[in-house]
Amino acid sequence: MAFGIRHSLAAAMLFLTPLTAASCVQAPSPAQELGASFRIIDAGGVNLRVAEMGSGPLVILVHGFPESWYSWRHQIPALAAAGYHVVAPDMRGYGKSDKPAATTDYDMKHLTDDIVGIVDAMGEKKAILIGHDWGAAVTWNAMLLHPDRFTAVAALSVPYRGRNPDVRPMDATRKQYGENFWYTIYFQDPGVAEKEFDANPREFLSRMYVLYGAKNLPVETPELTDPRASAGGWIPRMGKPKSLPAWLSQKDLDYYVSEFTEAGFRGGINYYRNSNRNWEITPQLTGAKINAPALFIAGQDDLVIRGASAAELREGMSKIIPDLRGVVVIPGAGHWIQQERPAEVNAQLLAFLAGLPK
Repeated sequence: MAFGIRHSLAAAMLFLTPLTAASCVQAPSPAQELGASFRIIDAGGVNLRVAEMGSGPLVILVHGFPESWYSWRHQIPALAAAGYHVVAPDMRGYGKSDKPAATTDYDMKHLTDDIVGIVDAMGEKKAILIGHDWGAAVTWNAMLLHPDRFTAVAALSVPYRGRNPDVRPMDATRKQYGENFWYTIYFQDPGVAEKEFDANPREFLSRMYVLYGAKNLPVETPELTDPRASAGGWIPRMGKPKSLPAWLSQKDLDYYVSEFTEAGFRGGINYYRNSNRNWEITPQLTGAKINAPALFIAGQDDLVIRGASAAELREGMSKIIPDLRGVVVIPGAGHWIQQERPAEVNAQLLAFLAGLPK
């Protein structure tokens, strides 16, 4: 009897072993699916997760809100294949990167120092910067605050218009909107916006990605139409999408949702809470010029550029960016330009990079 039991258990273990081993095999990470890899680096006192691919001149891709390294999934392999060492971090407060507690730890000094820290961690002296949304603001400022560390910049969606010496930016925004809702004002009170978004990241992200993309997807009537800020938060003011845009698969959305479910939205929102502080700590940037080669790309439907043409954008930026080599406005595209129109964006980026001094 005892022998029979032992024999049966042994046979069962042999039978189960292949299944157990197979169950331990992990699915490839999103970075691995691109041919890239993840690692955590020390960027000078803050740990950042980066997706990394290729070899050659260092190119750093800086994402915006509410995004992550994953917003560059179409650019990473294209730039790596063209002979560049591509590094796309989760910026501080996002994804698997550190999330400091203090709001002031998300000011422009910290953010630009992080980019310098990435260059150092890669063992390089200089890098080329490409940024989108808040990442564009960070890259513009990195060029100004650390001109010896960055050789060129390509910014997407957010143009650089210089520092207004007369008024703090959030003061001007509050005056403009008064009692009406505006999201950057809503973001100023610690704990409020992140509480709303953390409770339902899927609703927030899906509505954001549709509302601020190209103007061609139907949405339901917003649940909240009262323009006053006192009427409520942001999610119900955005119409629920009836479908996802072509550029955003369910798998893409699920990944973004999983990242923000884990990380929360506080870090990204803290960037906005430093709008006035950033102005206060950079008086030296009044009248400063970005002298390195630069490129600007935006979607025609992007609300950030407010319908401006390429010529108008060039006129507004060329006085403070003398070596502005291109301003590209892509018809039929919205705010998430590098995800909505990757082939066109990649072509512009590669042409710009190819024209830089070797």
